[in-house]
Amino acid sequence: MKNGKWKMENVLKIFLLSLMLCVGVFAQTGEPKPSEPKTVKIPAVKEFTLKNGLKGAIVERPGVPLVTVQLMIKSGADNEVEEKAGLANLTAALLTKGTKSRTANQIAEQMEFLGADLNSGAGWNSSTVSVNVLSEKLDQAMEIMADTVLNPAFKQDEIDLLKSQTIDGLTYNLTQPGFLTSYVASVFSYGEHPAGGTPVSINAITRDDMVKFHKDKFIPANAILIFTGDITAKQAATLAEKHYGALKNPPPKKEEIRYGDPNYGSKPNSKPIPLVKRILVVDLPNSGQASVSYTKELNKGRSTCYAMKDDSIKCQNTEKYYPALVLNSVLGGGYSSRLNQEIRIKRGLSYGAGSSFAWRSSNANFGTRTQTKNETAAEVAELVLAEIKKLSEGEIAESELNPRRLVLTGGFGRNIETNQGLANALADLYSFGLPADSLNSYMSSVMAVGDKQIREFAAENFKGGDIIIVGDAKIFMEDLKKRFPDTPIKVVAADKLDLKSEDLR
Repeated sequence: MKNGKWKMENVLKIFLLSLMLCVGVFAQTGEPKPSEPKTVKIPAVKEFTLKNGLKGAIVERPGVPLVTVQLMIKSGADNEVEEKAGLANLTAALLTKGTKSRTANQIAEQMEFLGADLNSGAGWNSSTVSVNVLSEKLDQAMEIMADTVLNPAFKQDEIDLLKSQTIDGLTYNLTQPGFLTSYVASVFSYGEHPAGGTPVSINAITRDDMVKFHKDKFIPANAILIFTGDITAKQAATLAEKHYGALKNPPPKKEEIRYGDPNYGSKPNSKPIPLVKRILVVDLPNSGQASVSYTKELNKGRSTCYAMKDDSIKCQNTEKYYPALVLNSVLGGGYSSRLNQEIRIKRGLSYGAGSSFAWRSSNANFGTRTQTKNETAAEVAELVLAEIKKLSEGEIAESELNPRRLVLTGGFGRNIETNQGLANALADLYSFGLPADSLNSYMSSVMAVGDKQIREFAAENFKGGDIIIVGDAKIFMEDLKKRFPDTPIKVVAADKLDLKSEDLR
């Protein structure tokens, strides 16, 4: 017993001594500084074109026997009509739910046997089908992947099941303040439709709609096949021809260029524009929390494209893209960002707050996000606006700015270390018509952004936005009116919400 007691006392002494040393070191050094950005080596991107016009891209990464293949279709929710919102995602999701020769279960079982991962889906700008597999099993996996793309069955029972599941998910999500905010913002602030659809639009989609979308959009002229991992360019081209050479391409149509119009959405206005032009309250009685967001459509898109003398199109990142990325990192891009510091860490009004850009070709959707108690919804709205206002009025010290830039470059480096992350990055570039070598300039472009560029971007773009609050209106309405006496407030009951109606009711 004495020996055991002696051991316990000494363990406690060692622990306390170690704790004191750690505290002493921290007190002397203060908060640790971020390390210098590491160099990220980006392998060369090799491109090829099949006889049917399908373009391919390959990044060779020998060493680890894994390969990612992604077919990116340059059409997503932006190519569907409002009445059939959700069509792109349903069409892409159903590709893996059965072909003319395989059932959904057979596809899943065969992929599991190969140790492969097959996924499909659609966003606003594009639709994708991708597979991750061991390099020795790539041929077999690509045969199944290509079958889902070339020969989807679109069986009615699978369509009915997916539509039912999608509507059930939407019905539940529309009771959640955070989801309801982004759902309403798509129409109210951004002039779009919800990319995932509405219960009414999902119900209206037919098998014929899916067949036509697939026939019109899943064509070589509208796609690029990306390989990353343990494969050579020659092997990639051979497999691409073998499995996708039969993909048919209709006669080419000259499409209207929809990129990079510098005057998109701009109108001369001599009157000063307030930071917030209007407030929308979606009344969700008995909601546990309120969702608070600032939303704004920007007339600065991801890419700027030019018609060349040979009728080819050349695109590059808009000059505002990188300042926007760094601005977002400062404002709401992580735990140490200003919104989270002010709303969560300093005041304890939320579990988290952030912001993000959703890029389009000729515009972008910006929004902040946070949830709080209904009682503090109006206060949080005021705090969000105060932080946005500071971006254009106050300087950002290098001691704050540099760590935020490093968050971006560090995240970029981690993402492209994986085959899937690199394939996604390339697909993102190709969807906007940007050259693959744009990856090489990412880190230097981010590190070159300074305080002046951020302030100019904020001053030019963050005016005339909206505040959207979803919550129990009876709890915060009086406070909201007091804090924003000169801003029009529109109130819509959640159970009466109709996105197709001009007044949302």
